[in-house]
Amino acid sequence: MADPKKEEVKALTAADVAKRVKRTVVAQDEDGKPVQKQVAVAAKEVLAFRDYGTHVVVVTTDGQKLTDKAE
Repeated sequence: MADPKKEEVKALTAADVAKRVKRTVVAQDEDGKPVQKQVAVAAKEVLAFRDYGTHVVVVTTDGQKLTDKAE
């Protein structure tokens, strides 16, 4: 019988991590003024990732290092 005190740790996939991490991009609003938006990272953009327990760090295929940790 399994020990109920032990938590089962689910292994994260690139798709799971991509849902958690966002990147900041500059876009134009209706008036043509630049605004910053948060855009989710696509799963196909994830090159590598690491789960530190409190936050996740993702390296994208274009070389950016992103995290879901609040700054």
